[in-house]
Amino acid sequence: MPSGERPNARLPLVACPGLPGGDDALNVSYERSLAIAGRHVPVTVVLGVALAILAWALIVAFCEPFGRLWGTGQDARSYWAPSLADPYANADWTTPSAYPYSPVLLQVLQPIRMLPWQAFIAVWAAILIGAVAYLTGPRLLAAVILFAAMELAGGNIELLLAVAIVLGFRWPSAWAFVLLTKVTPGVGLLWFVVRREWRSLAIALGTTAAIAAVSIVLAPAAWAQWPGVLTGIAGRGGTWAAVPIPLVVRLPFAVALVVWGARTDRRWTVPVASMLALPALWYGGFSMLLAVLPLLPARTPAELAERIRRAWPGRPPRPDDA
Repeated sequence: MPSGERPNARLPLVACPGLPGGDDALNVSYERSLAIAGRHVPVTVVLGVALAILAWALIVAFCEPFGRLWGTGQDARSYWAPSLADPYANADWTTPSAYPYSPVLLQVLQPIRMLPWQAFIAVWAAILIGAVAYLTGPRLLAAVILFAAMELAGGNIELLLAVAIVLGFRWPSAWAFVLLTKVTPGVGLLWFVVRREWRSLAIALGTTAAIAAVSIVLAPAAWAQWPGVLTGIAGRGGTWAAVPIPLVVRLPFAVALVVWGARTDRRWTVPVASMLALPALWYGGFSMLLAVLPLLPARTPAELAERIRRAWPGRPPRPDDA
């Protein structure tokens, strides 16, 4: 650093655990801000929180009556309506309230599934908005709420998959959520295989097996049905709300991407590859791209753009890259 130059004391644009200043990323003085409770809170953060609250309120308000035009919770209904006694009574994923995942998710969500539908949506929407906030931090919240609006309104689990993938680099057990729900995005585990991180792979698979074992004891009949559910929907496309490219075409690209990323130490390739490997690439599924942000930590919008630019091969060199 040249003599007399002040170090960059700015806090992260994406406030994620482990980044410098992540614990106090709201108390700043170099941005246009508002004085709130003795802290200088950036206007972008205030707008983000306000938009998050508005989005939550609209999602809850428009979930009733269910099934109406411009209604919300179309996907979330699949996690509330099925019975634990017969979770696969409707497993056709192109129909409302269909449930094709392992019984584990219903078992874990049972405490809030006991709530009335609108109360369930209130809790579920708050969880998803919390996932967005975790992935992006406070400064980008307003923009990413808009980016993930379709996913938030529908209430699918792609945002939670994104969180699990990010957490999985530190705690591989998080991959159990991926493997026990959408399954095929588990292609991201090739990261550990290519890098020969066998301990992390063993933790991910061992945790998945342990959770499945407990679930099987609690719901053996449902588990006996699940393999048939998966084979019955394998190779099927989504509805108008999905990109019309089948998994069999997307999967080789997903594999190639994560293998390349593992060899070149590009963590951001894992959530992108997992998104490509979704059983059906719903338009809301693009919200999984938000997982790229904490894997490319940045302190300013310009630095974020630069880190994204550097993540791609074939970029023209710059004098300051040395």
